[in-house]
Amino acid sequence: MLAFPDVQLLDVAGPVQVFADANHCAARPHAPATYGIRVVAPAGAQIRATSGLAFATEPLPDPNEPLDTLIVAGGQGVMRAAEDASLVGWLKVRASAARRTASVCTGAFLLAAAGLLDRRRAVTHWEYCDELSRRHPAVMVEPDPIFVHDGAVWSSAGVTAGIDLALALVEEDLGRAIALSVARHLVVFLKRPGGQAQFSAALSLQSADDHFADLHGWLAEHLAENLPLSRLAAQAGMSERTFLRRYREATGLSPARAIERLRVEAARQFLAETRTPAKRIAARCGFGSEETMRRSFVRLQGVSPQDYRQRFGG
Repeated sequence: MLAFPDVQLLDVAGPVQVFADANHCAARPHAPATYGIRVVAPAGAQIRATSGLAFATEPLPDPNEPLDTLIVAGGQGVMRAAEDASLVGWLKVRASAARRTASVCTGAFLLAAAGLLDRRRAVTHWEYCDELSRRHPAVMVEPDPIFVHDGAVWSSAGVTAGIDLALALVEEDLGRAIALSVARHLVVFLKRPGGQAQFSAALSLQSADDHFADLHGWLAEHLAENLPLSRLAAQAGMSERTFLRRYREATGLSPARAIERLRVEAARQFLAETRTPAKRIAARCGFGSEETMRRSFVRLQGVSPQDYRQRFGG
């Protein structure tokens, strides 16, 4: 795990704890630990995370030392780290020798600076996706997923997504049963699938001055019903014209597009967690027909409901 001054502490601690727990869950009598975990940093000094907590690191290992997995953390200091030519050079050499390389959160900027994400799909924290695209146009940035796996390179979204990424790596190495044991011990999901959105549709509709929190809560309970503009405006206690204007200002979407996102999210949950037929899901979530649901899925998720279920169904 590569760290640096002003690193995000959870970007380091989350994945490290996953691998440490995997060692415990996969332990066999008289056998060495599955993972040998080292946190390294330039100069190997004690470094301070953005939270103010300081912790010890080891010096950067010799380029000839064997390496299986290299993970780069993110944090406020990542841009300075990406300007350190010697560190970027070390990263480039070590990544070429590793079986796989990964980034957590804004650690993607360091991978990109080393050219490791060129012509690859990648993700970072949603707030920095545009910046990653601007600085590194050769990177195919995908703003939505929790994590992305492209060849030998993995990247993950913000902060806690590093835990999802680490669980996916453990599952790849040791199987689903061990990854599930680790997740249960940490009291987290086994792993949120990489194609899941970084945050929920309801959360994405919130604004700093959220006048429509009650409306969104009400919508979640009435998605199966007909929801014309007149009904929404009445629920919000506004005229239709005022409601439409203020809703667009607050969310950046029309009410119809917002409802579509909420319905797709509800349908995604049914598809992933139940065996309910798609036709019934379409009705429960207010799409009216399976074809309408399919069109919304393709537009917002890039896949059909059937493909989504095959990929993420339990």
